[in-house]
This record gives sequence, structure tokens and C-alpha cells, in this order.
Amino acid sequence: MAASHHFLQEPKTVAIVGCPFSGGQPKPGVDHGPIHLINAGLAKQLEALGWKVEFGGHHQFEEISAENDPAIGKLKNPRLVSKVSKAVADTVGGHVQQGTLALTLGGDHSLAMGTISGTLSKYPDAAVIWVDAHADINTSETTESGNIHGMPVSFLLGLEKQEESSPFAWVAPILKPNKIVYIGLRDVDAGEKKILKENGIKAFSMHEVDKYGIGKVVDMALDHVNPDRDLPIHLSFDVDALDPSVAPSTGTPVRGGLTFREGHYICEAIYETGLLVAVDLMEPELIPPYSSDTVTPVRGLGGGSAHNSSPRPYLISP
Repeated sequence: MAASHHFLQEPKTVAIVGCPFSGGQPKPGVDHGPIHLINAGLAKQLEALGWKVEFGGHHQFEEISAENDPAIGKLKNPRLVSKVSKAVADTVGGHVQQGTLALTLGGDHSLAMGTISGTLSKYPDAAVIWVDAHADINTSETTESGNIHGMPVSFLLGLEKQEESSPFAWVAPILKPNKIVYIGLRDVDAGEKKILKENGIKAFSMHEVDKYGIGKVVDMALDHVNPDRDLPIHLSFDVDALDPSVAPSTGTPVRGGLTFREGHYICEAIYETGLLVAVDLMEPELIPPYSSDTVTPVRGLGGGSAHNSSPRPYLISP
């Protein structure tokens, strides 16, 4: 049965925001993800599920050269990441304002600083469900690598005051700690654990997934951030939440992750609430040549977040 969409306009429309961007981390390949997902038929898959699909091509961001973007403290490529994230925030915010489901294809997870900012510009009380092996909540003090893809949540929460001269001064610290919940964590830095505890941020690790099952975990996550089931939901899904045996092509794989069915169930269950307004699919590291076994699970997650009836997207042949 099709979900009733509380925040989307009819006819139901999904806007694909292709973001081939890798500036928040050092590895090549993550910027190829959106291109290959589109080439593998994601848009056609969504159309087959009854969606009107808007896709005007991948965003071509005007990059700042490394010579013009020196590190600020530990932070690498701060101006580039900020500029791209701001552009993404404006784009996603525009789609959400229009009642269109924004599906952002990354690209590295620093982009979520922009996607979630875009959602919060329309719905400041939106609930964020962050599916990831990592918490991505390091600050400039706790980060060891300086890679901003491990830091977007800290900016969204305003854990560090940004001076007016900071490249990230535009990020409004609107997200509240009780409006974000994690699913799938299993590789969290010591500094991040302290941040999560001090801010009372709810996280369901793989231990809870094993203990309770994914259905119960999703219910508990929703009960925490959206107890009355009346707030819009932004789903931010990092491919490395999946076990490497399922989705090996990601920059930071960690063993012991979600099965494909568990990942797909998360997308299905959140869609079925009728509250979904934006989805991020981040960090697929696809470097040609690649096989359909690599692309299909990731593409299936994109379809799972917008399914409405059988056959399920994962049964559609690549």
C-alpha cells in the first residue's frame, strides 16, 4: 500500500541532486558515485515506482584550488567544502520548499552539512536519522585527520562557535541533539563518544541491531526523534553502514555492518511513515571498472527510500 505523504506535493516528485564531490576526504572515487548510480538506472527505477523524477544533470561545482584553500587549524579544504555545502543547502532547500523529495547522491558525507541545512531551512524541527558506521561528529579539536566528512554533525549542532570570518559561519546551528538519532554505529572515535554522551545523543550501534533486530531498532529510533510521528524526516545514509561483504566500494569500510536487507528495511520503514522529505545517499566509492554487484545494492537503497508497492526495488534487475 502506498504511503500517505504529509509533506510532499502531488504528483509525488523526487528531485535527484547529483553531487560528485570528494573534497571532504582524500580518497578518489567517491566523486564518481552519483554518475555511476544514474548510469545504472536509478532514475528509471524511481519512475517505475510511480515517481515523477527531476534530474537536470550533476552539479559542477566551481572548485577552489588547493593553493587558495590552506588548512584552517586541522581542517582540510575548509573553503571548498563550505562553498559546495552552501550550494547544496540552497538546492536541497529549494526542493524541500516546493514539497519535492530531495534525493542527494554523494559524494562524501561532508555534503550533509548542506543537505540537512537545506531541510532545516524549511523545517527547523525536522528529525534526522543518520545511518552510518561512523558518527561524523568530530570537532576541530577532536578530529585526528582533519577530514571534514567526519565532522558535519558537529557543525549542524553548533558544537563550536563560528566566527564571522569562518567559512562555515553560514551554517545555522538549528539541529537539536534530541532530533538526531544514529543507526549502525561501530567505529566511533573516543572524542566522538564523549560528545555523544555529553549531549545525550541517541545512538543504536550494531550491538543493538543484533540484540533487538532492525525492525525494533527503527521503531525505537523513530520513537526517540519523532514520538508523535508528526515531524518531517531527513534520512542521511552512508554506504559504509552496510557490511563490506555487501557494499565493498566505500572509502571507509568497517566489518560487522548492516546486511543489505537491514539497510533496505531502514529505507522502507522510514518511507512508510509518510514523513520523509529528504534523503542522502553518501560515500559510494565507485572507480571504473565496476560490476553490477557493486552498484546494485547502493542503487537499491536509493529506490528503497522511495518505494510504494511491490515489486521491491531490490528485485528489479540491474
